[in-house]
Amino acid sequence: MGAGAVNERESAAELIASLTRKVADFPAPGIQFKDLTPVFADPRGFAAVTDAIADVASGADLIAGIDARGFLIGGAVAARLNTGVLAIRKGGKLPPPVLTEHYELEYGTASLELPADGIDLTGRSVVIVDDVLATGGTVAAAHRLLEQAGAQVAFAAVVIELAGLAGRDLVAPLPVHSVVVL
Repeated sequence: MGAGAVNERESAAELIASLTRKVADFPAPGIQFKDLTPVFADPRGFAAVTDAIADVASGADLIAGIDARGFLIGGAVAARLNTGVLAIRKGGKLPPPVLTEHYELEYGTASLELPADGIDLTGRSVVIVDDVLATGGTVAAAHRLLEQAGAQVAFAAVVIELAGLAGRDLVAPLPVHSVVVL
């Protein structure tokens, strides 16, 4: 990677960090929510996110976006790479039959689902994308769910990683690419 690419990535990270809205005590007291809505609403910010993740995800058969902000990122990255996008849904949003994976969040529990039929993931190379890696529960559950469906998960890519919450440790040995680390 040349110096220009590093400078572009550093500029992208700075732009994304500057556009990210920080909301105290949401969704629960003591949690500082990182709202990427302003990043996605800004054409430069959205392009920076899309480019940074597409640069590392080339070669994947599918981009798997986690409900809901991961859908935005995943769709844009898949379009940029001319590949398919897979929506990993929150529990209860898909008709049966579904594959389900339950997990812990920093502020509760949840589940993720994929259709159990209609999409053959066996042996397909998949990159998971999401907005934020916090404690790692959501990405780890998505990884387990995709493996249950037969996919080969190459890595996860996130816009922001909250390094102090050790999410990377929970998803290990799955590699994680973060555009911004806070």
